[in-house]
Amino acid sequence: MSTSPTPTPQVQVPPHPQWPALTADAKAQLTTRIKALLAEQQAVLVAHYYTDADLQSLAEETGGCVADSLEMARFGAASDARTLVVCGVRFMGETAKILNPEKRVLMPDLKATCSLDEGCPADRFSAFCDAHPDHTVVVYANTSAQVKARADWVVTSSIALPIVKHLKAQGEKILWAPDKHLGHYVERMTGADMLLWDGACVVHEEFKSFALERVRRLHPTAAVLVHPEAPDAVVDQADVVGSTTQLIRAVVDLPNQEFIVATDAGIFWKMHQLAPHKTLIAAPTAGEGATCESCAHCPWMAMNALQSLEQVLLRQDQEVHIEESVRQRAVLPIQRMLDFARAQATRG
Repeated sequence: MSTSPTPTPQVQVPPHPQWPALTADAKAQLTTRIKALLAEQQAVLVAHYYTDADLQSLAEETGGCVADSLEMARFGAASDARTLVVCGVRFMGETAKILNPEKRVLMPDLKATCSLDEGCPADRFSAFCDAHPDHTVVVYANTSAQVKARADWVVTSSIALPIVKHLKAQGEKILWAPDKHLGHYVERMTGADMLLWDGACVVHEEFKSFALERVRRLHPTAAVLVHPEAPDAVVDQADVVGSTTQLIRAVVDLPNQEFIVATDAGIFWKMHQLAPHKTLIAAPTAGEGATCESCAHCPWMAMNALQSLEQVLLRQDQEVHIEESVRQRAVLPIQRMLDFARAQATRG
């Protein structure tokens, strides 16, 4: 695996926010108020699978979308709502704005970012690209608008493999950013010539292969589901490696009754909803002596809650803005991905 010699900046990981517990009546009243605000503002809720279960449920109840980042982008572009409220992390809100400049895009908290985004600053990444002008630049969706503006292609985990296979068939060398684990997985699966930025997801990098082996011995009939942002030693133990949507589909489609899941624990809500009779086991992230056996939940995703959602709809102060010159450049590689996905679906 060939990675960038440029040292990535130290990412400051915030503590998980502590939201006050709500009684059933208080939660029902809060949800009713949010529904009214969404209707008043002609707004639609777009939530990622890793956000709180209450937000995912509310999005579905109000005609919004619960999805991975690719489907979130598609939904936002197709929606006729005047306002998109994106419950996720900042790059998702930025992608919605890039594709929908005429719409207002709000987020419960603009400080909800991503370790991959934070670890790939646009100035350093641009210099890295300039040093390798013979490479096609492919960036993961978990990047800023400025980084996307420097790219030839944007990919999500669900479409990275077919796009890189396509580029390899064209004889192109690839500069990949920012997740080295996903990049190495794509490199192994496609055989493409790839130069990787040295970034990682703080959640997925914490899955431990030795601990996963122990859990597998305890549950020998369980299928192991792993997101490719995890390290190689974890990916190598998987029965299914895939995006959030692909892992959810595996729980529904596979005959196994037990599943060990190595991705953000927010995904369990949708898995339970679609396969309530299946047993889900969180893959362990803790090292020796740790007090938490599985803490796989993104602290930035946890900044999204019913309380913060209500506040942004009341204050309307967490709006996503992108400089137009940046947006015009960033929309090109995103649209290239969406067009590729559409053509793939057409071909069946």
